[in-house]
Amino acid sequence: MATDISTATPIQTFRKMRIDWLLLLAIVPLVLAGLVTINSFTGESDLFTRQLIWIAISLVTFFVCAVIDFRFLRRTSVIVTLFVGACVLLLALFAFGSVSGGAQSWFRFGSVSFEPVDPIKLVLIMVLAKYFSKRHIEIANIRHIVVSGVYALIIFALVFFHPDFGSALIIFLIWFGMVLVSGISKRHIALVFCIAALVFAGLWTGVFKEYQKQRIVNFIHPLADIRGSGYNAYQSTISVGSGEMLGKGMGYGTQSRLKFLPEYQTDFVFAAFAEEWGFVGVLMVFFLFTVVIWRILVNAFYGATNFEILYGLGLAILFISHFVINVGMNIGLLPVTGITIPFLSYGGTHLLTEFAGLGVLMGMRRYARGAHKETMSNEFVGF
Repeated sequence: MATDISTATPIQTFRKMRIDWLLLLAIVPLVLAGLVTINSFTGESDLFTRQLIWIAISLVTFFVCAVIDFRFLRRTSVIVTLFVGACVLLLALFAFGSVSGGAQSWFRFGSVSFEPVDPIKLVLIMVLAKYFSKRHIEIANIRHIVVSGVYALIIFALVFFHPDFGSALIIFLIWFGMVLVSGISKRHIALVFCIAALVFAGLWTGVFKEYQKQRIVNFIHPLADIRGSGYNAYQSTISVGSGEMLGKGMGYGTQSRLKFLPEYQTDFVFAAFAEEWGFVGVLMVFFLFTVVIWRILVNAFYGATNFEILYGLGLAILFISHFVINVGMNIGLLPVTGITIPFLSYGGTHLLTEFAGLGVLMGMRRYARGAHKETMSNEFVGF
């Protein structure tokens, strides 16, 4: 008989965990790389201490989630509650949110800030995992792609009009990626691309503000206005290139120390790291992140049901989207969107979300074996 977590001893609870230690082993150096980079340039600031506290809180959250039985997430009532709660939080930002970086996307409680869109990304993954897991047999029906798109569109619109273009882009990529892995036909993939192109054209002509258009223009020609809208991307590429093969050494990144590189602790921490550690350090980051994604996918494919599998795939899509966009904008290949890089960037909300998302995956890992014998009709109730 399984031990009840509420009455189990600490040793029993620890044994009950099924932690992927290789995954955790790959994450720790990434977190340390971010800490070292932040500490190099903060001087008298308390950013390093605050980040250390958030890392500790995030790790505790990871291990707590790892001992929870998350099969309750398969229930429609739970998913609907999470979705409605996410929408209410995003709506509340319009009335009570604080503005930072031009976006009204933060709740502030004294010295502590909370950005709800980060955990809401996990909620969207769960919503889509629930929807597609129930309808995977009839996924060829275009109606299910449209309906899933409506769920994503509601969150996308609420985030976009804050305005938070970067997070809205991640919301779109989560939906688009999960549509692709859900088994959609090639014909429907082409249709989704056409719809996306039409939506983008509509946003360009009637929604995007001038500064947002300028960021996209900089994507095509980033050096067109290096003293204005292209300044951040230009300084970031200089930082990355100046690191050369072995870097300038810890604490000797001149672009960051002389304040030429903006937001070096958040959006451009990758450029700051590359300047100090060079190409070799960048390769290390890429290798460790590849291990993280590999382990997420391995755990996903051992999921008990399609819901757990799709959740893991969605989590991988979330991490890949953040990583690719952040690195892309740091090396001048993608427009600057304010997207953080997983585990390296300063900030509590995104760290907590990342570790919580992985903790949920570990919790699902606990009941993965043998659960494939359960039928889908018994696992899911209509969405």
